[in-house]
Amino acid sequence: MERIDRILAHPLFVSHLEKNRQAEEGRKFCRHDLQHFLDVARIGQICSLEEGQGLDRELVYAAALLHDIGRHLQYEEGIPHERASAEIAPQILKDCGFSDKETDVIIEAILAHRSGETEKEPGLAGILYRADKMSRPCFACQAQAECNWKEGRKNLRIAY
Repeated sequence: MERIDRILAHPLFVSHLEKNRQAEEGRKFCRHDLQHFLDVARIGQICSLEEGQGLDRELVYAAALLHDIGRHLQYEEGIPHERASAEIAPQILKDCGFSDKETDVIIEAILAHRSGETEKEPGLAGILYRADKMSRPCFACQAQAECNWKEGRKNLRIAY
């Protein structure tokens, strides 16, 4: 996964990852850090395989690594993080060897990853949505009682 290694080392990715860390330093709820990105990627890959979708692994990982990369801009400027992330991602993807077509699919998935309408969709957008939601370990969270996620949406058991 050479292109994924390039994303992880890309200066723009590293910079925004650090800005996310700083913006969430005192956050007691789930964080938008590399661990979350990798959890989403791995769960997304498992879902793709189990659902028989056979999505390109690098597309799943690229979307997962970049889906929340602009989260700090939501805190700082009020820009919805899916939009901020979709604005940051194309330069990283281009520099890391993704084609225009691949970039379009990844950006579409990033933009849709918070829309409930995407939940049951096949393809990368649906996989990213589901993996993102399943990645949260609500069952072990100290702040679960204060979390604004609806009770029926909290992950109170391990699925992946």
